Amino acid sequence: MATPNACSSLIPDNWRVPVAGAPLPQGKSVGDWVAFGDAQTGQLDKANGRTADTIAIVSRCEARDAAAVKKARPKLWGIF
Repeated sequence: MATPNACSSLIPDNWRVPVAGAPLPQGKSVGDWVAFGDAQTGQLDKANGRTADTIAIVSRCEARDAAAVKKARPKLWGIF
């Protein structure tokens, strides 16, 4: 049987720490808030990218492990 948690060990350790939101603007101008919104969107993009990458890493790892297990099974009379 495959080693438990082997796939999750491929996820970078720093991805286990939540992505921080952008700091609130110090100023009160519209431009300050627009810059904040842009920065916050960038942080959200980073967090969503980590999620998608993590799912892809674990999925490929599980598929690789399943293929290795299937290949390692002895074949009965060369037909199974």
